[in-house]
Amino acid sequence: MVAANREHLHVLPDEDSSKRRQILAGARKVFMDLGFDGASMGEIARAAGVSKGTLYVYFADKSALFEAILEEEALFHGQVVFNFDPARDAETTLKDFGQAYLHLLCRPGGGSAIRTVMAIAERMPDVGRRYYLRVLDKTINRLSEYLKAHVASGDLAIDDCDLAASQFMELSKASLFLPLIFQAAPPPSEQRMAEVIDSATRMFLAAYKAK
Repeated sequence: MVAANREHLHVLPDEDSSKRRQILAGARKVFMDLGFDGASMGEIARAAGVSKGTLYVYFADKSALFEAILEEEALFHGQVVFNFDPARDAETTLKDFGQAYLHLLCRPGGGSAIRTVMAIAERMPDVGRRYYLRVLDKTINRLSEYLKAHVASGDLAIDDCDLAASQFMELSKASLFLPLIFQAAPPPSEQRMAEVIDSATRMFLAAYKAK
């Protein structure tokens, strides 16, 4: 039915992609402002500057829209370059990764998807599970593989690299991300982020650097 509607509208591929991005931008704003429960297809259509009929050509309901936004978020995270070259020393790599990771989380609107997923994950566990696996777990795994390489070379002494990767990511967010996600504080300054990452790196290496 959707394909037939698009054919009827004579939507060209470039126009189709542009319209879809327009709709997703409007939906992202509505979900950010109103949350999943407060959002409606009518409100999303108004924010996107399209008719409800056009909106339904692209997305069957707001769940499909929200899933598409999470897909974009996963793709965005996947495009962020973390330099996990095993030849790089652990201190430099951890500091660089921590800074890049914090900037990713604390960018304008960066916490909105996480906040919204957290709000609906209990009754829509598949959505929460997919978001975790495609966004958060992938980053943990990439850092874990880097740590394993340095355990193998004798630089680090770690029994559980998956746990250690998660620990460093939590240390990197300490005192910064939860206040931001709950809107109890504004995005942290560059100086404050650097201070937290430096502290996280020192603590991590104090625990795991080979003696």
